[in-house]
Amino acid sequence: MEKHIEIGKVVSGSLSDGLIIRVNETADFHEIKSGKFVVVHSNGYAFFSLITDIQLEIANSDIIKFSPPEPNSILHKVLQKKDIFTLVRLKPMIMLDQRGTISQVKTVPHHFSSVTHATQEDVKNVFGAEEKHSRYFNIGSPIDMNAPICIDLEKITERSNGIFGKTGTGKTFITRLLLSGLIHQKKAVNLIFDMHSEYGLQARKEGSRHFVKGLKTLFPQSVVICSLDAISTRRRGTNPDIVLTLSYDDVHVEDILSLQDELNLHATACEAAYLLSAKFKDQWLSELLKNGDNIKDFAFMIGAHPESVAALYRKLKRLEFLPFFTRQSSSHSVVSEILSYLDRGISVIIEFGNFTATFVYLLIANIITRRIHAAYIEKTEIFLGSQNPAHEPKKLLITVEEAHKFLNTHAAKQTIFGTIAREMRKYYVSLLIVDQRPSSIDQDVLSQIGTKLVAQLNDDKDIAAVLTGIPNATQLKTVLASLDSKQQLLLLGHATPMPIVIHTRPYDETLYAALTTQLETENTEKLIAQIY
Repeated sequence: MEKHIEIGKVVSGSLSDGLIIRVNETADFHEIKSGKFVVVHSNGYAFFSLITDIQLEIANSDIIKFSPPEPNSILHKVLQKKDIFTLVRLKPMIMLDQRGTISQVKTVPHHFSSVTHATQEDVKNVFGAEEKHSRYFNIGSPIDMNAPICIDLEKITERSNGIFGKTGTGKTFITRLLLSGLIHQKKAVNLIFDMHSEYGLQARKEGSRHFVKGLKTLFPQSVVICSLDAISTRRRGTNPDIVLTLSYDDVHVEDILSLQDELNLHATACEAAYLLSAKFKDQWLSELLKNGDNIKDFAFMIGAHPESVAALYRKLKRLEFLPFFTRQSSSHSVVSEILSYLDRGISVIIEFGNFTATFVYLLIANIITRRIHAAYIEKTEIFLGSQNPAHEPKKLLITVEEAHKFLNTHAAKQTIFGTIAREMRKYYVSLLIVDQRPSSIDQDVLSQIGTKLVAQLNDDKDIAAVLTGIPNATQLKTVLASLDSKQQLLLLGHATPMPIVIHTRPYDETLYAALTTQLETENTEKLIAQIY
C-alpha cells in the first residue's frame, strides 16, 4: 500500500475558518500548492482537505533585519529549526470515520494531528473508480498526482450543470470530455446546440495544428448530426443525418420575447406581437412579414400602434434571408424527427455551420427546446399516470453555449431554459450550460446549478457568481484565483463528494482507445448473448 508522506501538523483552526498546519522543515516546500488534496489523520479519522492558502512566518521580527545571505547556509538551517516556518491553511471538506463511512465534516481533528499528501487509495475511496461502477467516469487527476478523479455521471443527470471559464481555458474540450462519458456509459441522451460546429466531427486543438475527434466520430451509432448548414457539414467530411428546416409557424411569440435585448425590441413592439398572435395564432409571423408594405392598415386591423408594428417588422424581416426558414407549413416535423432519435437513446448535435449569429443561435435553441420540453412534460405525465416503466422518459441533457444570453436576469424569467433550470429535472430534462461570464447569469439560476466545472476566471464578479450557493465559498475564492489557464479546473457540487482542483484528462488517442476498447467488449458480449 502506498505510504502517506507527512507534510506537517495541525496547530490551530476552527470548523468555520479551516485549519492551520505548520509545515515540517523536511517537507518539500514546492509540492505544497493551493488547491492540493491532502489528508488530516486524527485518532482513526481521516479529514480529506484542500489547501487554500500558504503563509511564511517568523518568530522574531529581528530576523528580517539580519537575514541569512544564502538560502541553504548553516544560519538558515538553524533558523528553520525554530524561528522561520511555513503555515498552510486548509479546509476539511469531508471525513472518513473508523467504519469507513464518508460524511460531512462536523468536528475538528486534535492538535498536532498529522497532515499528509493524499495517496491513490485515498482518491479512490473518496471519488470512486471506473472499474467499480459505470456511474463513475475519469475526468482528470489531482494536482501533482497520477490518480483518476471520477465524476458521478448519474448525479450529473439529476440536476442542471455548468462549465465556466474565461475565453481560451478549454471549456469546449471539458464539455466534449464530459459528454463523451455520458454517451459512452449511456447515462443520458444529449441534445447539443453546437454554435461553432466543434462537437460533432473533428475540431482543431486550440494552440496547435492537431485535430481531435468529435462525438459523431467516436460514437457513430449513438450520435446524429442535425445541420442548419448542410453544405458546411459536407465540406467537413460527412452528410448530416437531419437537415434542419423550420416554418414561420414554428416561431411563437415567446421565442421572440426572449430575444428582446438581442433585437433591441421596445415593450410596445412586444405588445404588438401578442396582438398579432391573438388574431392570427400560429400564422402571426407569416402575416406580419407578408404585410410589410402596408403596415399602417395592418396595424389598424389588429389594434396596434403602427410604429410598434413597423419596428417589429424591421427586426424580424431578417428571417426572410435565412434559408432554413420557409413560409409554407410542412407535414414533416424536424422536431418530431429529433425526438424520435432521442427516444431511441441517440444523442443529437445541432450544427449551425456558417450561421453563427447570436440571434440565430438563440432563436433556434429557443424554438427546439420549447417544443421538446413540452413533449417531455407530456411523456412524464403519461408515465406518472400509467406507472409503467416502459413509459418512463430517457434522461435528457441539453447543452447550450453563451448561456448568459438565455439565462440573464431578464431572459431567465421568459425563456424555456430558465424554466428548465428551476424545475430541477422534474420532467427528465436538465441543462449543461457553458459560459465565460457567469456573473451575467441570473443568481437564482446559478444557485440551482448542481455541479460546476470551473476553469480560470479573472473577474472578481465572475468568481463570486460561480460560487453562489456553495459552502466554504470564501476559502475557494483563493483556490479559483490560483488555477492555471489551461487544463486545470475546480470541480465542485452535486456530482463530486468534495471540491477538488484537477488537471483535466487529455482528450487524445489514449481516451479514444479506452472508449473504443470498452465499446468493442460490450458489443462482443451482446453478440454472444444473442447467439446463445
